[in-house]
Amino acid sequence: MLKGFTILLVCQLIGEATVRGLGLPVPGPVLGMALLFCGLLLRGGIPQDIELVGGTLLKHLSLLFVPAGVGVMLYLPLFAAEWEAIAASLVVSTTLTIAVTAVIMKLLLPRDGAEKPGAAE
Repeated sequence: MLKGFTILLVCQLIGEATVRGLGLPVPGPVLGMALLFCGLLLRGGIPQDIELVGGTLLKHLSLLFVPAGVGVMLYLPLFAAEWEAIAASLVVSTTLTIAVTAVIMKLLLPRDGAEKPGAAE
C-alpha cells in the first residue's frame, strides 16, 4: 500500500513541479493525474498497490470535502452577494457535463444488441 501511495504522490509532485517550472495555467495535481493515466495506459493496467490505495481513498472521499465546506462557511457573505453568478455557473457546468458524458457514452457503447453484456449468444 505504501508503494501505491508513493507512486500517487510522486505523480502529483512531478505535476506540481512541472506546472510551477513552466508556468502552466493548470493545477499541478491535474497534470500529475494525467501523467499517472498515461503511465497506466503504457503499463496496460492498474497495479495492485495503486488499486488498493485508490479504493481506500475513494471509500473515505467524503473527508476530502470537509475543507471545502469550511471554506464555504468562511466566505458565506461573499457567496450570498454573488449567488446569481454561482447558481448560473453551476447550472451551465452541470448541464454541459451531462451533455458531454452522454455524447461520449453514445460513442463508446456498442451499437448492436448482440454485444451488450448479458445478451443471449
